[in-house]
Amino acid sequence: MKKLRIVFMGTPDFAVATLKTLVEHNYNIVGVITAPDKPAGRGRKLNESAVKKYAKSKDLTVLQPTNLKNEDFLEELKALRANLQIVVAFRMLPKVVWQMPEFGTFNLHASLLPSYRGAAPINWAIINGETKTGVSTFFIDEKIDTGDMILQEVIDIEPDENAGSLHDKLMDIGSQLVLKTVKSIKEGNVKTIPQTETKDIKTAYKLNRDNCKVDWHAPIDTIYNHIRGLSPYPAAWCTLINADDELDIKLYKVEQELDKHSLAIGTIIASKKELKVAVTKGYIIIKEIKLPGKRAMDVKSLLNGYTFDKNAKML
Repeated sequence: MKKLRIVFMGTPDFAVATLKTLVEHNYNIVGVITAPDKPAGRGRKLNESAVKKYAKSKDLTVLQPTNLKNEDFLEELKALRANLQIVVAFRMLPKVVWQMPEFGTFNLHASLLPSYRGAAPINWAIINGETKTGVSTFFIDEKIDTGDMILQEVIDIEPDENAGSLHDKLMDIGSQLVLKTVKSIKEGNVKTIPQTETKDIKTAYKLNRDNCKVDWHAPIDTIYNHIRGLSPYPAAWCTLINADDELDIKLYKVEQELDKHSLAIGTIIASKKELKVAVTKGYIIIKEIKLPGKRAMDVKSLLNGYTFDKNAKML
């Protein structure tokens, strides 16, 4: 049985669940590496990462390097004498860091590798209409998310699932998968398999303004999956043309209605209770929306105080 000294690396809430699970199972966390504090909000106050906040609450040693190749940081990392490093939702590590510990450095990734390597695996699995996804642990190598696989866990994606609810499910099962992985390393019976490279591997590209824009000319289910795959963050957006207004709006919740019609794509139909957009072979019914400078709201609240012109449309 190996005696483990673990360095944990992570930044957002997704990583906190795993760190918390390791702490609660009495693993020896000798250090936590997380992102530097960032100015946030109107007052530009320095904001600590979710991982740092949790680590401080447990009196864990925290390092916040801006440069992972910095000699001072590398010396601090070596001084922790870790023999295992665990990475959850952090950044790409230089070789000098990931090859440091005796038992290696492994990563938790929120997809069924080798599919959806990259920055936004949870979003893209829904955007692409997948019905299954999961979590994988693998030993880090020189490329992104390509190292030898350790364990995987598969879950279903529900038809009305959004990125927020799937994030929370994967966060929970991911923390348990890390626990199983650490146990197998501790007991010296860890087995790995190389990732299989095929032509049809899908990539989890970084999300940006362009790939978050709704294409109202796409098939109805593509639009539906796109919006739920980006909800609640960063949110799908489009442009609303309403009389003289041209507004960039965000969409958080929609439903689809299959129906024959002869309306132009993007035409808006608004009543006192319902707002829908004409698309190919039906309508996208908008349930939750955000106008510029306003909070996200349900459509009934919007329709109480906002009037749509008869020629209003979505672009």
